[in-house]
Amino acid sequence: MYPLIKKILFAFNPETSHELSLDCLGALHRLKGLGLLAKPVADNPVQVMGLTFANPVGLAAGLDKNGDYFNALGELGFGFVEIGTVTPLAQPGNPKPRLFRLAEHNAIINRMGFNNKGVDHLVEQVKRRKFKGILGINIGKNAKTPVENALDDYRICMQKVYQYADYITVNVSSPNTPGLRNLQFGDSLTELLTGIKHEQTALAQSHQRYVPIAVKIAPDMDSDAVKEVADTLLTVGLDGVIATNTTVGREGVEDDPLHEQAGGLSGKPVRDKSTQVIKQLAAILEGRLPIIGVGGIDSGETAEEKIAAGASLVQVYSGFIYRGPALIKECAEAIAKRN
Repeated sequence: MYPLIKKILFAFNPETSHELSLDCLGALHRLKGLGLLAKPVADNPVQVMGLTFANPVGLAAGLDKNGDYFNALGELGFGFVEIGTVTPLAQPGNPKPRLFRLAEHNAIINRMGFNNKGVDHLVEQVKRRKFKGILGINIGKNAKTPVENALDDYRICMQKVYQYADYITVNVSSPNTPGLRNLQFGDSLTELLTGIKHEQTALAQSHQRYVPIAVKIAPDMDSDAVKEVADTLLTVGLDGVIATNTTVGREGVEDDPLHEQAGGLSGKPVRDKSTQVIKQLAAILEGRLPIIGVGGIDSGETAEEKIAAGASLVQVYSGFIYRGPALIKECAEAIAKRN
């Protein structure tokens, strides 16, 4: 059924089809009709960050920024769903158009700019949670917040989502918020993550519950930068790393008329970059910190590739847009066979 649905959705501009597909998904969920789209995914439990995931295939942040549809998305078979990126205050994001399909390359360019309804809206949605899988909440800073004050925004989001999240992701790697990626390096990263760790410790004490925190990094790093990030994560004592976000590179899509659009490139062209970062992280971390692999997963083979590189879990996004719910089951089965 999804190929027909995709044909209809792809007749619209990408952002309209994004909104329409989520609205249709929500309607099917309310009508208990999601079985028409997805077949059940067998359990293949995995323990990561102290949490038990029913299967190791998750949805990456960005599809459901506001937590409006995660209950429906979870019913498609995901072992975990990550919602956000959410910021303290609602913000419109960048001017439209800001989302582009590179269909011949199974890729997407986006410069959305953390458009979201704000953390208070997301929390109200999560209070109505029915999804029994693992729920991650991805947090960021408002565009108007100076980079030197970024920690304030992350702390606000942490304080509001902590009691509702199974894990929290700190997004310091979107290319669409000016200056954000500078937080991935050197003293800026150490200061930010130290502050986040202190906040996590305080919240764990006040809520009598430990919520693990992962950091999402970019694929556009050399080996020295990857090592620096890994060492910092270990020193500070955070709980996981998500590799990777979108790339600002355009390797492999130079022939597409849309390749000059600003923003982050995701999908098939980022596959090798992401896998290479995962391999580098795995060699440095030596199992001391789990890796969630994301970037260019569009088949069971490419999901298994991320696990072979050193990831404990995988997330899909662009591949899910192009392949539909069948990709979830395919990836889960490929990883289960490896085990």
